[in-house]
Amino acid sequence: MTFARVAIVGLGLLGGSIGLAIAENLPDTQTTGFDADPDVRRRAAERGLVGTVCDTIAEAVADADLVILCVPVGAMGAAAQAIAPHLKPGALVSDTGSSKASVQAALAQALPGQPIIPAHPVAGTERSGPDAGFATLFQNRWCIVTPPADADPALVEALSEFWRTLGAKIEVMDAEHHDLVLAITSHLPHLIAYTIVGTASDLEQVTRSEVIKYSAGGFRDFTRIAASDPTMWRDVFLSNREAVLEMLQRFSEDLTALQRAIRWGDGDALYDLFTRTRAIRRSIIEQGQDVASPDFGREGLKE
Repeated sequence: MTFARVAIVGLGLLGGSIGLAIAENLPDTQTTGFDADPDVRRRAAERGLVGTVCDTIAEAVADADLVILCVPVGAMGAAAQAIAPHLKPGALVSDTGSSKASVQAALAQALPGQPIIPAHPVAGTERSGPDAGFATLFQNRWCIVTPPADADPALVEALSEFWRTLGAKIEVMDAEHHDLVLAITSHLPHLIAYTIVGTASDLEQVTRSEVIKYSAGGFRDFTRIAASDPTMWRDVFLSNREAVLEMLQRFSEDLTALQRAIRWGDGDALYDLFTRTRAIRRSIIEQGQDVASPDFGREGLKE
């Protein structure tokens, strides 16, 4: 089973990258796209993010075999309602959201009887908008497919193969487990980054300017994460609140233990923690999720 026509709703980083990756890896697949922002539609057409940029969402999804919603998770329900009257029977609806249980529920409510298989390509950058997309975004990155219990196995495999063709590695899991895993690997790190950078911003002006001027690698990388799209991440935290709060509570407890070790001069506890965390970093490199280059591969930037 293949998808001859793919419609992409939302032409920012992920939607644009999907369109470009299809053009590069599935040249016989017809693509249409829509974005609510006319300026985004204009720029998407200039860049050729999809074969046809449509002026209405109805035109974009008509006759599509696969519709991918690339909008903030808080807007998934509204987007699904907008496409509902225009989908052909049997068209598969998927998405790229970073939280899955809430998205699955919203899509099921808006699209009763329509095949729905949510997915999450774990790839991205701090940039957003139609100029941010590029065809190789998904190369060697994970795409987590979260089918509902009654999903057609043939459709699950077809969607998985679609993402494999775009360069992704596939993992299938249930939505609730996905949300718990991503709460610690993605959502909590973003929350911490926003907090640390916000703390620096709240300092006195002269001190804040020095923080920016003398930024070392650690703070610099936090600012990259904290530059991510604010609408998207607002919706992620609100839609995945239970899992995020659970991981945040665990982090708070671990932070208290670390504070205690520093206060009491417990060097052994600090050394043991840092040794374990260093091993995690090495495992991430071994699995190809990052490079081992000094200073994260930067050239010409020294702490």
